[in-house]
Amino acid sequence: MHFDLIGPAGRLEALIDLPASLPRAAAVVAPPHPDFGGTLRTRVVHEVGKALARAGCAALRVNYRGVGVSEGTWSSDDPSCAVADVSAALAAVRDRYPGLALWSVGYSFGAWVATVASHDEAEVSAVVVIAPPVDHYDFSLLEQSRAAKFIVQAEFDELTPAKTAQRFYATLPEPRELVVIEGADHAFDGHALEVGDAIEELLGDFGDRVA
Repeated sequence: MHFDLIGPAGRLEALIDLPASLPRAAAVVAPPHPDFGGTLRTRVVHEVGKALARAGCAALRVNYRGVGVSEGTWSSDDPSCAVADVSAALAAVRDRYPGLALWSVGYSFGAWVATVASHDEAEVSAVVVIAPPVDHYDFSLLEQSRAAKFIVQAEFDELTPAKTAQRFYATLPEPRELVVIEGADHAFDGHALEVGDAIEELLGDFGDRVA
């Protein structure tokens, strides 16, 4: 379902996946880097949105400015523009679903975006990072986060080896949880459904209405 979303640079293309009953949480899913084909329709992003909905969450998938039919201009030299767009999306779903738990989710480059955007949104109670490229972007804000932290890692990730991700995971304060998808590479080719299953299992009984 299309979702009307206005970002700092204009209207952003967004789709929302809704649960079968009233949602118990709301989330924003940030896609991979647009320079490498990342969009809200990337297979992993699609499966994550559907899995979040099955877990009872209203999940908003968004295209960054200048991607798809989103207004504005994408700039590879300024990744902070993606953070601003996802921050606007988090604020929009927070306002649409007041009183619900708020989760920030991202895949690859989007994992970094989701991490940074969540830092400025006090109501975020969970940050979910999928194949986080911790060797390429600064994820230190996750080490400071009081939110629950979930990592879904590919066993044979060519950007960030599983051992590197595990060492990073060890630096994170509780609450935290790590799932490794066996046999998967960074793109999760042939394993996208497993990512969705992992998300559903991790978040299926997590979060509730907040005061």
